[in-house]
Amino acid sequence: MAKIKYNTPIVEMQGDEMTRILWDYIKEILIEPYVELNTEFYDLGLPYREQTKDQVTKDAANAIKKYKVGVKCATITPNAQRVEEYNLSNMWLSPNGTIRAILDGTVFRAPVLVNGITPYIPTWTKPITIARHAYGDVYKNSELRIDAPAKAELKVTYNDGRVETKQIFDFKGEGIIQGIHNTDASISSFARSCFNYALSTKQNVWFATKDTISKTYDHRFKDIFAEIYELEYKIEFEKAGISYDYTLIDDSVARIVRSNGGFIWALKNYDGDVMSDMVATAYGSLAMMTSVLVSPDGNYEYEAAHGTVTRHYYKHLKGEETSTNSVATIFAWTGALRKRGELENNAELISFANKLEKATVTTIENGYMTKDLAGLFNKQGVEVKPQNSKQFLEQIAITFDNI
Repeated sequence: MAKIKYNTPIVEMQGDEMTRILWDYIKEILIEPYVELNTEFYDLGLPYREQTKDQVTKDAANAIKKYKVGVKCATITPNAQRVEEYNLSNMWLSPNGTIRAILDGTVFRAPVLVNGITPYIPTWTKPITIARHAYGDVYKNSELRIDAPAKAELKVTYNDGRVETKQIFDFKGEGIIQGIHNTDASISSFARSCFNYALSTKQNVWFATKDTISKTYDHRFKDIFAEIYELEYKIEFEKAGISYDYTLIDDSVARIVRSNGGFIWALKNYDGDVMSDMVATAYGSLAMMTSVLVSPDGNYEYEAAHGTVTRHYYKHLKGEETSTNSVATIFAWTGALRKRGELENNAELISFANKLEKATVTTIENGYMTKDLAGLFNKQGVEVKPQNSKQFLEQIAITFDNI
């Protein structure tokens, strides 16, 4: 059978450790037998990021701006231990943070639901979509270690010569200090992305910060969301029968635990990072969370929402068998291929992406799954048959061919 073709390249970004191994397996077993892949390749593995002084990450982000669609493997964000392990010249920034800053988009993350895996919160019968702001906050911070008594100040020098200062803390001894920022332009893009996504998916939006404590920083987020909603989206939301609601983040957590799901939970950058892992785990597994970065000018970057699965990687290097869940990485590929199909009106490519997602879920529902899901799965009349990393992908291919 002739392979499916498409015209414009997809930006392919391979990453690190066990997810790097799975990346090649997924292409070999599930995609290349059916699709003639046309990608512009970037190696975002930590050794090559070190070799290029992380220029490769910036090049990949700019390639997404050129070609509109990218697919990314999980990558290492170095800490002190990784600097030593990989002999790095610098503690390179998070590749995700760098790409998000260049694209200035919003990350939408939602769980893959499977019949037979009941969420830890049983009332969550519909997926909760996390909308995570993709710029600023702790991911673009400046930090200092205070090693002696000192007065720390926040100082802003305007282009017109004005200077504003505010004392942060009068240190009597050692300590730490951090400076974070955001921009009205990026917050506005975040708000519009959330409202547009809500209209396209017919879901309510819940936005949460802590403006009662952060009376300037978080309150600016709240004000911008409210202004844009009232001026640009309120009438459209009312026509669509959906709503926008602002809640303090601690109150929203309580409300969400009691909810049935089925809405968009919009959060600042770090809050979204933490809560997306909580939501993913509550639905079953971090490896069952889809993720797409959507920029205001129509760029899309699909990725797995989890890490590089280091423990399994070192087992793999020793020749030991692993059972690593590849669902999120499969869905990153299907998301990118579907979006390319939509942009090129390529029905065959769209159909392939949809069918591969269905085959993946059906394989699990038929009892074939990796060990992280085996303990969660309970479906009457279905025997759980745990698979190793490669067997799971091969079983999906069998299901795909029989759908």
